[in-house]
Amino acid sequence: MSKPKVYVTDFEFPNLQYEENVILPIDAELIGVQCKTEEDIIEKCKDAVGLINQYAPISRKVMEALPNLKVVARYGVGVNTIDLPAATDLGIIAANVPDYCMDEVSDHAMALILACARKVVLMNNEVKKGNWDYKVSIPLYRVRGKNLGLLSFGRIAQALAKKALAFGMNLLVFDPYVPESVAKEYGAKLVSLEELLKEADFISVHSPLTPETEHMISTKEFAMMKKSAFIINTGRGPVIDEEALKQALGEGLIAGAGLDVLEIEPPAAENPLLKMDNVVINPHVAWYSVEAEAELRTKTARNVAEVLQGYFPKYLVNKDVKVKLQLKEQ
Repeated sequence: MSKPKVYVTDFEFPNLQYEENVILPIDAELIGVQCKTEEDIIEKCKDAVGLINQYAPISRKVMEALPNLKVVARYGVGVNTIDLPAATDLGIIAANVPDYCMDEVSDHAMALILACARKVVLMNNEVKKGNWDYKVSIPLYRVRGKNLGLLSFGRIAQALAKKALAFGMNLLVFDPYVPESVAKEYGAKLVSLEELLKEADFISVHSPLTPETEHMISTKEFAMMKKSAFIINTGRGPVIDEEALKQALGEGLIAGAGLDVLEIEPPAAENPLLKMDNVVINPHVAWYSVEAEAELRTKTARNVAEVLQGYFPKYLVNKDVKVKLQLKEQ
């Protein structure tokens, strides 16, 4: 009898050692492939019992074409690559890793806030061009006492809140799913989106990407912001309407941006954001540390292993699927 096959649909790692350390001991086979399209997955993973997924689209079409599929586990917090209603309809488990990089992303968001506030990148570039003159940074304003607006208030934003308080910042939170009592626990004030946009000196985006949050920050929202405000995004690129952001920056409606994510990654060489001195751009790296990568890959593989061993995974996303499956609780 052949071993159950677990495919990694796509990955950017040099090897799959962490995944192998979890999957091979349960007497399953791990196969790494590189798929970009639905057709790629259907062709290369047709006998999959489990999928480990990064960016490849796990659509209804894909899942219907893989008759043995039991579980799809995604590297990361977001599950926007997986058609969740289809997975539930088909009795397929979807899983993620919601708790692996809270320190890394919140640290990175704080780093981008400080880089924007202190114009660190601009001055570094000027010095390397031979211009030793602090006046290129004028004006700079102190961070203490400034308002930090947090769009969404999940684990990462809460971790950032603690760090921002240490810098003496005031915290504003917009999250329709969080009660006021939770915001108060972190010394934050729960406000409307409009109030946050008008009052914040820095806005840090942590919203998941959903139909409701796509282009949540667009032309109307930028018009409400202070001209001295900066927007920081370590969440999902499409939450910010990039064309509206370019216009707002070009017209001086806001002071600048710190972006770890974009609508299209990597950006085109002619993207004007790459040429703006008041924009800091990183290559979707906020999640990364040596420790976080090991944790992410191990926990993602463990989600698959738990299902193959007859258990609901610890990080089950589509909980409605439970009624269709005869698996044990852990």
